[in-house]
Amino acid sequence: MADARTTRIFAIANQKGGVAKTTTAINLAATLALEGYQVLVVDCDPQANASSGLGISRQGVEISTYDVLLGEASASEAIQKTRVSGLRILPSSRGLIGANIELINMEGREYRLKVALESVEAEFDFILMDCPPALDLLTLNALVATEYVLVPMQAEYFALEGITDLLNTIERIQAAFNPRLKVEGVVLTMYDERTNLAQQVTDNLRGYFGEDLYRTVIPRNIRLAEAPSHGLPVLLYDPRSRGAEAYRALGKELLKRMGLESQAGNAKNASHAKSVMGSEESADKDDKGNPGPAGKVRFWPYG
Repeated sequence: MADARTTRIFAIANQKGGVAKTTTAINLAATLALEGYQVLVVDCDPQANASSGLGISRQGVEISTYDVLLGEASASEAIQKTRVSGLRILPSSRGLIGANIELINMEGREYRLKVALESVEAEFDFILMDCPPALDLLTLNALVATEYVLVPMQAEYFALEGITDLLNTIERIQAAFNPRLKVEGVVLTMYDERTNLAQQVTDNLRGYFGEDLYRTVIPRNIRLAEAPSHGLPVLLYDPRSRGAEAYRALGKELLKRMGLESQAGNAKNASHAKSVMGSEESADKDDKGNPGPAGKVRFWPYG
């Protein structure tokens, strides 16, 4: 990897809830980190599911996205390590729900996240923002701060209706705030290949989005549902599950679309391929001295 780092910033967005936005943010980020890249997840959702899904207790978060948006702390002060080497998170908290109201009268309210991330952007190859299931000021801040929108959606009729609203919103933001913004791709999630409806919706989406629809689909998988309760991405919780295999394939497809290759084989990034933590010491404590997982966790096929 060259010393001059190009940061690719993604918003994982869909105003419809229950389409695996957070699951995609967590597991895609973990995959990219395990491929040797430095990755930051920004939890923009007041539910803080991406934070808890990566092992960050909501009760233990002292500085969150809320503080960063309101200018009460810098992004670097809020960022925490996770159990995956190379993957860090800017956690959320329940206080973020008030940000939509508090931001209304603030100057440059649409650009606050973009400005906050500029101070840490150079540290990361990828920044993935997990957006709330609403087209509110939090989602607007994420869409202004990014170039790429990745849209997880289910292969069902109502999902087709909902994506029209999102595309219209993206067009308005392009015109008003962020001309670089574009849909990088659509990912089918919670996919049941046995149903005719799923196949029909897939055909319709392929006709509309063409190559913007990812070839990789994420299946319904119980391990994907279980992993967040353990504070782990599925690649650590059950690396041989169908869900883990699917997100590995999604990560590789994304890298290919970006014209990038895996960095996991480089000596510089060997720790990514060996374990989820860089050392025994880092496995014991995170940046703020909080207990981490006990010892190293090794997993297939990276180690």
